[in-house]
Amino acid sequence: MTTDVIAPATAIRVGFVGSGFMASVHSRAARAARAELGGAASSSEASAADAAMRLGLDRSYVSVAELLADDDIDIVHICTPNTTHAAFALAALDAGKHVICEKPLATTVTDAATLTERAAQRGLTATVPFIYRYHPMVREARARVAAGEVGRLLTIQGGYLQDWLAEPHADDWRVDVGLGGPSRAFADIGSHLVDLLEFVTGDTIARLSAATRTVHSQRGGRADVATEDLVALVVELSGGAVGTLLVSQVAPGRKNSLVLEIAGTAESIRFDQERPEELWLGRRTGSERVLRDTDSLAASAARLSLVPAGHPMGYQDAFNAFVADSYAAVDGAEPDGLPRFADGLRAVRVTEAVLASAASGQWVEVAG
Repeated sequence: MTTDVIAPATAIRVGFVGSGFMASVHSRAARAARAELGGAASSSEASAADAAMRLGLDRSYVSVAELLADDDIDIVHICTPNTTHAAFALAALDAGKHVICEKPLATTVTDAATLTERAAQRGLTATVPFIYRYHPMVREARARVAAGEVGRLLTIQGGYLQDWLAEPHADDWRVDVGLGGPSRAFADIGSHLVDLLEFVTGDTIARLSAATRTVHSQRGGRADVATEDLVALVVELSGGAVGTLLVSQVAPGRKNSLVLEIAGTAESIRFDQERPEELWLGRRTGSERVLRDTDSLAASAARLSLVPAGHPMGYQDAFNAFVADSYAAVDGAEPDGLPRFADGLRAVRVTEAVLASAASGQWVEVAG
C-alpha cells in the first residue's frame, strides 16, 4: 500500500524568478503537484524566454516587476543568486504572492527576520526548500527519536561533503561574495545539515565553535576568494547533547554525501542521503538496517513513500513532496514538517554564528 502527499484543492498558477538548475528542479516539482506553470522572469528578457521554452512554461516576462504585477500568479518560486533572495521575496510578499524561496533565505539575519515577519503579517505561505526533510526515512528517524526509542540524546556526528569545487580552476557565481553572500559552503550546504539535525532530533544548537578554511584563494580568473571552502564545528544542543559537524565543497570523490548519525542511551540512528532507502540502527547487542517499506513505517514516513519497497526514491521525489506541501499550505492545510521562512531565518542565524565563531576563535551562542 502507498499513500500520497497532500495535493492542493484548487488550481494554483505559479511563476519562477531565475532560469538555472534550481528553476528546473522547481518547475518539475510544480508540474508534479499539478500547478499551472505560468511563466518566468530572469536576469534578461532573452534568458527568461529561454527558460520558458526549456521548462515548458506558458510565457516569459520582461522583468520581475511584470511577473509580480500579474494577478493570475498565485505563488512565486525564487531561484536566483543568494544576495537577490531578500529583495525578490519581499517584493513578492508585498505584491500579495505566496513565496517559495531558495536558501539561504537571506544573507543577513536582519533581512531574514524582515521576510519572516512580513509573511506572517500578510498571512501568506512562505517556505524554504530544506527538502531532505522529505525523504521518508528521515521522517522515520524523526518519529523514532520522538517516540523515545533512541533514549536520551548523547552525541551527534554529521557531515555534508561535496567535491565540485575541489580543483583550483573550478568556479561558480557562489564564490563571488556579491552574489553568494559572506558564507558559501556553510550557507549553501551546511544549512541543510543543521536543519536536518534539528528537525530529526527536535532539539536546537545552543552554542558552537567553528573553524573555516579557504583552500583555493584564487579560482580561474578570480583572485582573492573570500568565502570558505570548508567548515568544521563543534556544537552543543539545548538538551545537552554534543556533536561534531564537517562541511566541505572540496572533498574529492564525495558528490553529495549528507550523513547524520545520532547516538542516544538506547540506540543510534544513521541516515545517509546517498543511501536514502535505509536507516542504520545501532545497538549494544546488535545492529540492523531498516529499509523503506510503507507497511512498517511511521505514518509521517509512510505518507511520503509513494512507490512500493524496493523501488528507489530520491532527491526529486523529496523536492516534489516539499512543493506539494507548500501548495497545500496555500489552500489552508498544515502539513507536518513544512519548512517555512522561520526555518530559513533559523539557518541564517546559525550561519551568522558560524562566521562569528570562526572570526573570533571563540564559542558563540546561537540566538533564537
